[in-house]
Amino acid sequence: MSLILARDIVKTYSTGEIEVQALRKVSFEIMEGSFVAFAGPSGSGKTTLLNLIGCLDKPTAGGLVVAEMAVARLNRLQAAKFRGKNIGFIFQNFNLMPVLTTFENIEYPLTMVQTLPAQERANRVTALLESVGMADQRNKYPEQLSGGQKQRVAVARALVTRPKLVLADEPTANLDHDTAHMIIQLMKKMTEEFNTTFIFSTHDSRIIGEAEVIYTLEDGRITNREVAHAQPV
Repeated sequence: MSLILARDIVKTYSTGEIEVQALRKVSFEIMEGSFVAFAGPSGSGKTTLLNLIGCLDKPTAGGLVVAEMAVARLNRLQAAKFRGKNIGFIFQNFNLMPVLTTFENIEYPLTMVQTLPAQERANRVTALLESVGMADQRNKYPEQLSGGQKQRVAVARALVTRPKLVLADEPTANLDHDTAHMIIQLMKKMTEEFNTTFIFSTHDSRIIGEAEVIYTLEDGRITNREVAHAQPV
């Protein structure tokens, strides 16, 4: 089943009298449960595209449907509610809250966007802590964790609302080779376990090599679509 359908998306930014086209009639379709990479150099438009899919911005022109919602029509409040229900985010710099423990960082999205009883929140967070191998670090603060551990927490936080889609912007950029490999395999495991769609903005060959579908962007256009089959680890 189709999760995302984009048709001729254009995104233009204006700076004074200068207009910059970040995206130029981009079209694609992404199915549920996919592991997809948008690849390309800095400035190619991949992060802009993730921002549009994540309802953090709106296209200048074109159609974009995410989880059966025409997201360009949503106002700010509606977009926030839609994100909270349907989309998780993983960032290059982890974006964990330093004053919260591992458990509290993962729980935080549930307290913000969903009304769940405390015991159900605790059960859901505990299950994810076990899934990402961080149960023994539940009471640690971010400053006490390694980069790989922080990114495991970020993966769990992105999944705690049980979103249909997780958007990851350069999630392995600050990780060494072995840690990045572990995080990628963890995310693939989460796709298999929860049927969550992962979409990456990246130029990291480690992610590109594991993606099922790779879209290459250059100068705001999709120049290639490749369907790959990663080798089992």
